[in-house]
Amino acid sequence: MPIYKDKVKGTWYVSCYYENWKGETERKMKRGFKTKREAQEWEHSFKLQKSKDLDMLFKDFVEIYKQDIRSRVKLSTWTTKETIIEVKILPYFGTKKINDIKTSDVIAWQNEMMKFKQPNGEVYSKCYLKTLHNQLSTIFNHAVRFYELKSNPARKAGNMGKAISREMCIWTREEYLKFADSMMDKEVSYHAFEMLYWCGIRLGEMLALTPNDFDFEMQTVKNNKTYQRIQARDYITSPKTERSNRIIKMPEFLVGEMQDYISHIYSVGNNIRIFPVTKSYIEREMKRGAREQGLQKIRVHDLRHSHVSLLIELGFSAVAIAERVGHESIDITYHYAHMFPTKQSEIANKLDNYKKVGIVDVREEARC
Repeated sequence: MPIYKDKVKGTWYVSCYYENWKGETERKMKRGFKTKREAQEWEHSFKLQKSKDLDMLFKDFVEIYKQDIRSRVKLSTWTTKETIIEVKILPYFGTKKINDIKTSDVIAWQNEMMKFKQPNGEVYSKCYLKTLHNQLSTIFNHAVRFYELKSNPARKAGNMGKAISREMCIWTREEYLKFADSMMDKEVSYHAFEMLYWCGIRLGEMLALTPNDFDFEMQTVKNNKTYQRIQARDYITSPKTERSNRIIKMPEFLVGEMQDYISHIYSVGNNIRIFPVTKSYIEREMKRGAREQGLQKIRVHDLRHSHVSLLIELGFSAVAIAERVGHESIDITYHYAHMFPTKQSEIANKLDNYKKVGIVDVREEARC
């Protein structure tokens, strides 16, 4: 048995061999167990993980899931996943064997989540409940797809909550210009919002911009990265989607504004962020400007919606707009359909005329 007692420290340790993913034999040592039983339990779980035997505790499979998934998603995405797993899922399922978890267990967990009250007395939103369930189901799906778990009990239980799209709020051109007046007292704020509104870029894309991204001769700005601040550290990562990697043509007035702004930043290098602020700063500034101008409060992301709305008003197609903002054209059509000029009446009238003409043609043929 690979369980030994450290006679000096009085604790127990495990020293065992296992086969790694290359088929090679490796030694694993783990020290510091207070009792022999704890050491035995750890050694049992470790061997199950390495053998991928699903006769293991849910928390042990989660460790496998983490190893498989963590390097495949962005840090911000993983941070959200890990918080949900650690705080909302493991406390309930952690000590159950993954192949023993039933649909009834998932339903019981759903009921707990739906009635749970936060410190402010409110229950979780429907959107958040759906997010919790989706993460649990994702873990089971991983076990089904790659480790031969027979079925996904979370899928059988059905979802909880509901995906709720936030109401799309926009500022008109006139409203934005009023807001921009309040930003004139801070050069960083003014030019940051100019990029957001007139180019329709995402907040993270704007915060990642460097002088090298601008080609003032061609009047373009390159979007090939995004900025995030996670756990008090700054990260520059790839853009949200493949289509987000794009080059945007700037209006001539914005070219002049940005050229002038960058020329005033004496200390910035070609690969240094020209907007050295955070998401929280931009959100505070937006609230300040809206308050000073008496405008409806909207999210920073709604400036992107406002840009799309402006392009629709100017008569551009869904395909052209999608290319500019880094979306699929079908997404533009789906999310902004209510903003496009309606053709329903025209379609109905043409169908009506077509039917009437068709009836006349049939009658004429009968006479002949």
